[in-house]
Amino acid sequence: MNETTNPAGERYGLQQETSAPGPVGAESAAATPPGIAPIGAPAGAPPAQAQPSTWTMVRELVETVVLSLIIFLLIRQVIQNYRIENHSMEPNFYEGQFVLVNKLAYRLGSPARGDVVVFHNPRNTNEDYIKRIIGLPGDTVEIRDAVIYINGQRLVEDFTHNPIPVGEYMPPVTIGENQLFVMGDNRPNSSDSRVFGAISQDLAVGKAWLRIWPLNLFGVVEHENLPLAPPGQ
Repeated sequence: MNETTNPAGERYGLQQETSAPGPVGAESAAATPPGIAPIGAPAGAPPAQAQPSTWTMVRELVETVVLSLIIFLLIRQVIQNYRIENHSMEPNFYEGQFVLVNKLAYRLGSPARGDVVVFHNPRNTNEDYIKRIIGLPGDTVEIRDAVIYINGQRLVEDFTHNPIPVGEYMPPVTIGENQLFVMGDNRPNSSDSRVFGAISQDLAVGKAWLRIWPLNLFGVVEHENLPLAPPGQ
């Protein structure tokens, strides 16, 4: 988020002739030098300029507004800003922060486990949620002993988050085609797929891409790698 002045020059000056005089009575073909007023014009008078018509000014204004609107609409097809309004992603995202969402991420690519995704609430599509992708199509997700299991293997979550409360249990759920299992990073205080089930990928607005507010946290939203532990671990 000084004027300066120059010394005044002579009003009139003489120029040395560089060509021989032409025949008597012949008219001079030399043009008036640019910026020099013809003989008889008021001293200091600027060259005459055509003034733009009112219609021209209105047309240029309309063209500028229309072009700005087109650019805005094109940008909205690619990115969109969101204000976080809940606590479900703490301690990685807090209420009042703003993020930009890449709306082309899942049109040109595929969701990945660990992505932060913004999607329409399946119970109220006028409301949007922000969560982290845990399960992908074909995965079987289970929660027991405060641990998430994917296809029988423990999900390794070596990133900052509030863990699942001890004693919480969710029986194995297989994620259908074109579906995602999502959870908030604030596991004890998040309404997610443990409540409303897997979501359709058609509800995904896009991938959280850039945190733009507050400025001290400005930066790209990092993708968390969520590998599966080897069997038996």
